[in-house]
Amino acid sequence: MSTVADKAGNMKAAGHTEGAIETGHLWQRPGFLIRRLNQIHIALFFESCKDFAITPVQYGLLTTLSERPNLDQTSLCAEVGVDRTTMADVLRRLEERGLVKREPSPTDGRLKIANITACGRKTMKEMYASMREAQVKFLSPLDPKERATFIRMMMTLVEGNNQYGRTSLKYFD
Repeated sequence: MSTVADKAGNMKAAGHTEGAIETGHLWQRPGFLIRRLNQIHIALFFESCKDFAITPVQYGLLTTLSERPNLDQTSLCAEVGVDRTTMADVLRRLEERGLVKREPSPTDGRLKIANITACGRKTMKEMYASMREAQVKFLSPLDPKERATFIRMMMTLVEGNNQYGRTSLKYFD
């Protein structure tokens, strides 16, 4: 990708028009950039968290269960934003490792209620600095003000397009 400096000295894609959505060049397509950012984030997460053998989705599920205990699989799907099949697999793997426990719902025998275990909380606590390191490294090319803006913009895009995902997120702070 070729870049050019604007009047303020900031680098941007050559041929970029402010405010326009360019679709001709791969590096100007939002979908491509989001997919590439996701790949980069996952690589950084695994690099920083390699000692724990936990995926970003698993860590997100543990985070959700630590903040909101006693959730069934359907509610977890809505909280984490993954489909039922993926959620069932993630829960099974975490349960096999003793990080999550599932029990039948006292009010509906068809449902299983998930909770993080003491071992899961301990793992999260031990892993927190590594997870945070991955996040900091990922955002490091941006200055602090840009980081906050970028996060807000991503939240706006997710919330505004939530209905198009395989599973709609239910919870926004």
